[in-house]
Amino acid sequence: MRRKLVIGNWKMNGRRSDNPALLSSIVHGTERARAECVVCVPAPYLAQCEAVLAGTSVGWGAQDVSTHELGAYTGELAACMLVEFGCSHVIIGHSERRANHCESNEAVGMKAVAALKAGITPVLCVGERLEERRAGRTAAVVSAQLEAVLRLIDPSDVAKLVLAYEPVWAIGSGQTATPEMAQEVHAHLRAHLAQKHAEGAATVRILYGGSMKPGNAKELMAMPDIDGGLIGGAALIAADFLAIIHAAN
Repeated sequence: MRRKLVIGNWKMNGRRSDNPALLSSIVHGTERARAECVVCVPAPYLAQCEAVLAGTSVGWGAQDVSTHELGAYTGELAACMLVEFGCSHVIIGHSERRANHCESNEAVGMKAVAALKAGITPVLCVGERLEERRAGRTAAVVSAQLEAVLRLIDPSDVAKLVLAYEPVWAIGSGQTATPEMAQEVHAHLRAHLAQKHAEGAATVRILYGGSMKPGNAKELMAMPDIDGGLIGGAALIAADFLAIIHAAN
């Protein structure tokens, strides 16, 4: 049985003075949680996360990684640097990176390879825009995004991935795919993974990342192929984030 996983994506939020209180609240609030918990924070706060979270059950990670190992790439973050700060996970292919930084499916695939090579779990985000859903292209869009990674990695590495389905039209909009809508896409993604490595596909956790909140988390995570959530704004409020984590119980 796949253990539920809830990842907080702070995006470009947080303050050095406020972060320890939020992190400590999450640590104390997850002592009896059945779900695994990870927070992915802005790069300047990784050392702070390491200091507060080391030795606890809460993991931490980054929000992006370079395709390059090291070199003259101003502003980039190498996977080996993330390892030095104890990162266990890194988000790749988030819709905001794809849209605002023109990241292609191929670039996201290369980032997955870089993370895996360093021993970091890539949290691969896939999802369709509203016009793509209306055109009936959801399955084709998420399959293309996923396949760009699968064609670059070894079949044995499939089990090392975490996927996050984030319908772009639901992020930060207050709209949410119904549990049945989300389940349909999650099942499609798992079937696509199985074409590469059947055993790995059965163990990969696929998270829902489209405005999961305390009020809908339990219903969403009750679906057979929804293994947790990638949480945005609610991850910045300890009570809300903890409510989502405990909904996995």
